[in-house]
Amino acid sequence: MIRNLIFDFGGVLIDWNPRYLYASYFQSKEEMELFLRRVGFDQWNAELDGGYPLNQGVTELCRKFPEYDEPIRLFRDEWEKTVKGPMPGMSGLLDRLKANGYKLYGLTNWSNETFPIARRKYPLFERLDGIVVSGAEKICKPDPRIYHILLDRYQLSAAETLFIDDTQANIDAARKIGFSVIHFSGYDALLKELERFQIKL
Repeated sequence: MIRNLIFDFGGVLIDWNPRYLYASYFQSKEEMELFLRRVGFDQWNAELDGGYPLNQGVTELCRKFPEYDEPIRLFRDEWEKTVKGPMPGMSGLLDRLKANGYKLYGLTNWSNETFPIARRKYPLFERLDGIVVSGAEKICKPDPRIYHILLDRYQLSAAETLFIDDTQANIDAARKIGFSVIHFSGYDALLKELERFQIKL
């Protein structure tokens, strides 16, 4: 029986994308995508999610790509613009799940320096009974250790817990530990999957 639900944040609860910040900076989508590829943004951001200091990461990337000094620094200075807001329907869903007695948790790959900015701004985080942030633990999904940190910290049983994420590797790792899993692809599809698990909505 499912008693606990664990949510990923970026792409599941929160609509985060660096393109929200950079779309107004670059003259074209092609120019923006070239920048993201050239600087290796995804890998760089993953290092920040793993606990690498933001200022140090920015300084080092600027040194490596001086032609992109300004947009790299923009990521730190105007980071809040990378977040569009809660994903459609998710705030209300958390309220309904909470009202029906489920325990709700967050397990996210996110910098421990930027996550507090989003946490202060969006009340849906306050619906959660506990949160584990990769940047604080210096371990990222799909490393099994971070799943066990959450289970141990909040004294949860994987067999009673449903894990929801939009990244297949993270889903696969959770399944191996014993979680029930849903690969998130949107709100409507999530509702159907929750009904399949007989979650009261």
